[in-house]
Formats: sequence, C-alpha cells, structure tokens
Amino acid sequence: MKIFLDTADIEEIRIAARWGVLDGVTTNPSLYAKVGGSYEDILREICRITPGPVSAEVVAEDAEGMLREGRAFAKLARNIVVKVPMSEEGLEAISRFADEGIKTNCTLIFSSNQGLLAAKAGASLISPFVGRLDDINQDGMIVIRELAEMFAIHDIESEILSASIRNPLHVTQSALAGAHIATLPFKILQQMIHHPLTDKGITTFRADWDKARQAAAAKTSAASAEATETTATAASLATATGASADEKGSRKGSRNGSNGTARDAAPKSGGRSRSSRGR
Repeated sequence: MKIFLDTADIEEIRIAARWGVLDGVTTNPSLYAKVGGSYEDILREICRITPGPVSAEVVAEDAEGMLREGRAFAKLARNIVVKVPMSEEGLEAISRFADEGIKTNCTLIFSSNQGLLAAKAGASLISPFVGRLDDINQDGMIVIRELAEMFAIHDIESEILSASIRNPLHVTQSALAGAHIATLPFKILQQMIHHPLTDKGITTFRADWDKARQAAAAKTSAASAEATETTATAASLATATGASADEKGSRKGSRNGSNGTARDAAPKSGGRSRSSRGR
C-alpha cells in the first residue's frame, strides 16, 4: 500500500521524503489555510519534492468552474491530480477531465455506491473518508472493503485512497481491507514509526554500549599503567644489575692487580735464594 501525506506543510513533506516512505501528497483548502501564501507556489514546491501524485482541490461547485480551476492546476506540474468532490457536477467534471487526459481524485466519498460511480466516470483515485464515518458511529472500513471487492470483481483500474485517517490503526486496517493508498497527517506517520518497546530498546542498547566502552577504556588504561610499571621496574632492575656488575668488576680488577704484584715479586726472591745457594 502506498503512503501519501495529507498536508500542505512543505517541511513535513521534505522530512517524509527523506525517510523514503513518501509516495504522494494530498492537499485541500483547509490544509492550505493552515499555511497560507500562494496555493500555486505551494503546489509547485510539493511537486518538486515528490514525483508522486499531488492532489490539488478545486473549490468551484459547478462543472465549468471545476474544469477551469482543474486545468490551471494541471499546468503547474505533470504529477498534479485534480481533486474533485463527489456530486452531480463533480461527476461531469471528472468525466470531462478524463477525456482530456487529466487525472482526478474524487473526494468526500462516504459509500461504496459513490465510489463505484466516481470510478465509472473516470476518476483515477477514489477517496473514502473512513475517519468521518467512524465519527458518526459507522464503520468506515466497510466502504474500503466493499470497493476493493467491487474493483477486483469488475477489473476497475481506479485506486482506492483511504482518507480521513485518525490513527495508526486506521492505516493497518486500510491495508488489510484492500486500499491501494492511505493518506495521513504527518503526526500519524510519526506515530507509526514509534513504539514504546522500540524506544526503550534503543535507550537500553545505548546505555549498555556506553558501559561497555567505559569498561574497555578502563581495562586499557589499567593495562597501560601495568605495562608502564613493568617497564619501569625492569629498567630499575637493569640499572641495579649493571651497577652491581660494575662493582664486582672493580673488585675483581683490584684483586687481580694485587695477585699480579705478588707473582712478580716471588720469582725475584726465589732467584736470589737460588743464587745464594749456588754461591
């Protein structure tokens, strides 16, 4: 199932695009009113951010007015889809847009019969408002399931776009019911990402990582200190051994010198004695 963002906020669209999960955008007059500015400029910028379908909604209530506004939107970018409300005038506009090769999104669908008629008129996207049906104690997913079954049976090419998404559960239910697309507020998209156990796991893994790194650093530091101490001890021993060897060598040299003197004196004495005896 494709994911559209239901917003006119450029920064939200940029963020979703960076996440790699954005397949398109839907806008409407109410969403545009929240950001202000030029609606046409906003649409152009959105179309530059995403190559997917971008729905731009007409506000005229008559077919000719819808056609006039929709044709102007279609000239803004190749991926513009003209959003047309379900009504008798809307069906006429959708049919004429289809003849002109302009893609449309039929909005404000609240029954499977409305969706079927919009598809027959030539709408590219059919948008049942599941959240608003839930608000009046009806099951919005019934419309999604019925349309999915109808389109499968009769090989209808229009795509079902689940709109008025109120929570992440609606996204799951829409996918299971057979919707081709779900369009949702940025807040709902964020909620889909997060889970308390995921957030807790990330925190735990990070804490364990930090502890492990600290322990490794402490171990390395201790080993380095031990190596330094061992080197110092070895150097001290080497110095002490060298001094001892020098001292021993000095004493040995002294003894050898004394013995040499004695040996030199002994033959002279012996020689005199032998000479005396000879005399």
